[in-house]
Amino acid sequence: MSITGVANIFSGRPVHPVGADGRMALSDHLRELRARVLKVALIIVAGGILALIFFDQVYDLVYGPITTAKLNLPEGSNLLTSNGPGAGLLIYFKLCGFAAVVLTSPFWLYQIWAFIMPGLHARERKMSRIFVGVAGPLFLSGVFLGYVTLPKGLEILIGFNPDGLTNLVDFDDYLSFFSRTLLVFGIAFEIPLFVILLNLAGVVSGKSLAAYRPWIVIGVFIFAAVATPSADPFTMTLMAVPMVLLFGISEVICRFNDRRRAKRRRFAGLDPDSASPL
Repeated sequence: MSITGVANIFSGRPVHPVGADGRMALSDHLRELRARVLKVALIIVAGGILALIFFDQVYDLVYGPITTAKLNLPEGSNLLTSNGPGAGLLIYFKLCGFAAVVLTSPFWLYQIWAFIMPGLHARERKMSRIFVGVAGPLFLSGVFLGYVTLPKGLEILIGFNPDGLTNLVDFDDYLSFFSRTLLVFGIAFEIPLFVILLNLAGVVSGKSLAAYRPWIVIGVFIFAAVATPSADPFTMTLMAVPMVLLFGISEVICRFNDRRRAKRRRFAGLDPDSASPL
């Protein structure tokens, strides 16, 4: 890659120039993808180093749901354990990696948009910038909601343990459960945004979303039931209800965009039964 290409990677501009219509050739798209993936990797590595500096605070946040959940443990006992001589070192790597993915989410979500942008028309790019600005806060909102509901999920799952048995949870298993819960919530909050992007690309219309609205609601609840690691009704509902509301907002935006797009058509507003002036 040339020096100019490397400079473009860190400046946020496309690595390869686009044509007069704002589009690239396939080979340029592949090179652009490589550049974006490299930038995402560097951003996550930087986030991991930052998380390592504040490891104690990150660890307290991850351990928090265990202390918040009402697990009826004997006083002074610990639920979480670690096994193996290298378990402590792996905890550092996994915890910092997960924190880096969450903290840098606005940046790597922007890189996804920057890769898609050359395939959009000029007017669609202007609108998509607004939604990309919302993508990061939406993802973090989903992660926060997953964090809030995690103690209740732990109470329900560990509550199935029969009396007289102590459920010792390996910290590595807990961290996997913790990260899956938060990431699923974060990604779930992004789905309505991708619906809007599909509408901007002309793949999905607001009218079709309205026609399939009941099935979408049912599908959201099924998705929430399958996707939530705890699989309890409380966590499922807390994921499904905000998703349904976000889908409703996305439907309104899609219908508005469809009407705006229809007005720009060449023969918009003409009566098909009226005579031509020619």
